[in-house]
Amino acid sequence: MRIIYMGTPDFAVKPLEALYHAGYEIVGVFTQPDKKKGRKQELTPPEVKVCAEKLGLSVYQPVSLKTDEAFSLIQSLAPEAIVVAAYGKLLPKNILDYPKYGCINIHASLLPKYRGAAPIQWSVLNGEKETGVTIMMMDEGIDTGDIIFTRAIPIEEDDTALSMFEKLSDLGAVMIVDALKNIESGDYSKTVQDDSLSCYSPMIKKEMGEIDWKKPSTEVHNLVRGMFDWPIAYTKLGGKTLKIYKSKKSALLGNPGEIVSLSPLTVACGEGSIEIIELQLEGKKRMDAPSFLMGRKLDVGTVLGE
Repeated sequence: MRIIYMGTPDFAVKPLEALYHAGYEIVGVFTQPDKKKGRKQELTPPEVKVCAEKLGLSVYQPVSLKTDEAFSLIQSLAPEAIVVAAYGKLLPKNILDYPKYGCINIHASLLPKYRGAAPIQWSVLNGEKETGVTIMMMDEGIDTGDIIFTRAIPIEEDDTALSMFEKLSDLGAVMIVDALKNIESGDYSKTVQDDSLSCYSPMIKKEMGEIDWKKPSTEVHNLVRGMFDWPIAYTKLGGKTLKIYKSKKSALLGNPGEIVSLSPLTVACGEGSIEIIELQLEGKKRMDAPSFLMGRKLDVGTVLGE
């Protein structure tokens, strides 16, 4: 089967590798244009581009798929299927309708829940106990197409968005290879999504990481988990930004934002509290809480977020 693969971030790398090693003819890899990143604003290629070049695959980075040039390129590559994983662009109808076996999406949620750009983060932020991968036929909507396969996995108490990205990428890699075999043979069925059960997962923004200490400890802990490893949950300490990388729930009580213990470093929430395990003060290195306290004097009763 001749395949065009479309994907951009880390999540899409393992499925690409799996298709390559399974022997599929990958006639082109489409990914987002290189972007400036970091303090130095260096032009950085997407992770999928880096992977594709290592595999010796042809890479294309069109700014838009809605042009005649983009469609002509697709036609020249003559794919029998287009596989999409976190590409970041909508496919127009002429491309959706072109391949013999359709356009197949690897989506990191149990659709119809968590359609949209950030299903993994929102599953963790909302304290879901499970998530999974859906292989679906694409249509003109946002993750609204017919479902082909789904597989669920648990979200553990200490899972983060990053750990779930890794688990779901592994799962998606296995599932897409199996799915294409069934699609090519015709041995599969399609299930129409129930729109009444859907919810949307918008893109994560940096300011969403600010901790509201008035919320219950469960929600604060979920925020820390869901914001890792970007943009990282944060609060204020002495007028400086304090990033919190890792936490766990505690039963200690106090006023919201108040440090109620230094051993271990524990901060009260609206209900319960959280123990801070790893953190980073603005201008300093990331470190564990005991190391942080060795270099900075804090007192029980200090209030964060002010």
